Amino acid sequence: MVQKEDILRVLSQIEDPDLHKDIVTLGFIKELIIDGSTVSFSIELTIAGCPLKNMFKSEAEKLVLSLEGVEKVHIVMTSRDRRSSNTTESLKNVKNIIAVASAKGGVGKSTVSATLACEFAAKGYKVGLLDTDLFGPSLPTLFNHFDAKIYQKNNMFIPAEFNGIKLMSFGYLMGDSPAIMRGPMVSGYIQQILTATDWGELDYLFIDMPPGTGDIQLTISQTIKLDGAVIVTTRSSLSLVDVVKGILMFEKVEIPILGVVENMSHFICDSCNKEHHIFGEDRGDLSNRFGIETLAQIPIESTRTKPFNNYKSNELNSNLGDALIRQLGKIRSELVVAPEITLTPIGVTVTWSDGNIKEFTNLDLRDSCKCALCVDEYTGEKTLKKEDIPKDIHGLESFHLGNYAVSIKWSDGHTSSIYPYSSLK
Repeated sequence: MVQKEDILRVLSQIEDPDLHKDIVTLGFIKELIIDGSTVSFSIELTIAGCPLKNMFKSEAEKLVLSLEGVEKVHIVMTSRDRRSSNTTESLKNVKNIIAVASAKGGVGKSTVSATLACEFAAKGYKVGLLDTDLFGPSLPTLFNHFDAKIYQKNNMFIPAEFNGIKLMSFGYLMGDSPAIMRGPMVSGYIQQILTATDWGELDYLFIDMPPGTGDIQLTISQTIKLDGAVIVTTRSSLSLVDVVKGILMFEKVEIPILGVVENMSHFICDSCNKEHHIFGEDRGDLSNRFGIETLAQIPIESTRTKPFNNYKSNELNSNLGDALIRQLGKIRSELVVAPEITLTPIGVTVTWSDGNIKEFTNLDLRDSCKCALCVDEYTGEKTLKKEDIPKDIHGLESFHLGNYAVSIKWSDGHTSSIYPYSSLK
C-alpha cells in the first residue's frame, strides 16, 4: 500500500509560482487519508478564488495517480478562512477592502475602480464600490446611473444596487451641488460614509480614492482596516513622481501595496496595427522601478469610454482580476521576509534572512536611482549626472516598503529613491 511519505514526496514537485516554494513546504496539504488504493486530501490555498487552483488540482491528481498502488484520488480545494478585519458594524461582514488610488489626478483611477468591481462581480463575487471623492464624484457617470435613491434605515445608509454591485457615492447624496467645505468637514463626511453605510455581506469592497495624499486618504486609512491598495498611473513623468508619494503614504500607514496598473499604456493604430506609446517608448513594466507587481498595462481603446451599465468582460480585465487575487494571497502568506538595511557614512549594507550580505557605496546607489527625477521618462535616458552628486552623499533614513523594496532619503534632499529588493539581490 502506498505510504504518506510517498504522496508528500511527489506533491512536493508542485511549486507555487508566486511564493516560489512547493505546496508541501507551504503547508497546503491537509487531511491526507489513505484508504487502500484510494487517496484523499485537501489543498488549502491562501485565498479563495485563487486562479491557480485548477492547475494545482490537476497536477496533484496526475502525480498521485502515478504512484504504484493508487487507483483513485479525491482532492478538495479549500482556502484559509477569511473574516473581516474590521470591527465597524457597517463593515464587519466585508471580507476584503481594496483601495484604488493615485496621487495624480486624470490617470483613469475611477475607471479602473469600476473595471475591478464589474470584473469581480462577473467572476461571481459579492462586490461593492465606494466613491469617496467629495469634490468630483464620478461613479454616477461611470455607470450612467444618476437617479439612485439612497435611503436610511436605523441611521444607516442603504447603498444603491445596480447590476448586482452595491454602489455608494457622494454624487448620490449631493446631486449636482458643488462640495464647498474645508478639512474638518471633509473628514467628518468621509467618516460618516465609511461607518454609516450598511454594506451587508461582501467578498470585496473597492474604494475609489480621490487623487492626492491628504485629509481624505489619511482619514480612510485611519478609520478602517484596508487589506491593500492598487496604484493607478500612466507612464508620464508627472504621474510617476506622484506614484512614489502614493506608495510612501500607504506604507507609512501600514497598508500593503498590491500592485500598479499602468493605464493608457499605449494605443494600437487601426491602420498599421502597431503599438504607439504616447508617454514614451515601452521599456517593460514598472515592477523594475518600484518593486511592486504590474497588474496590468491597459491600452487606450474606445471600448473603455463606454458606461459600465453594460459591462462585458474581456481577457485583459479577467487577467487583471486574477493578478489582484494572486497578489492578495501572496501578501497574506507572510513568507517573504524583508532584509535588514544598515546606513553608514560610506555605504548601505543589505543583510538577507538567509545570511547573504550585499554592500553598496552611497555614491553608486544614489547614482542608480531610477525615479522620474533622475531618468527621462520619454527617452529613457539618465538625467542625473554622477559628477553632480555630492562626494559625501549618504543616507539619512531608510523605509521598508512592504516586502518588495526600500526607500532611502538622501542627504542631498532627494526623497523619491525606491530600490526593489529583487534588484538589490
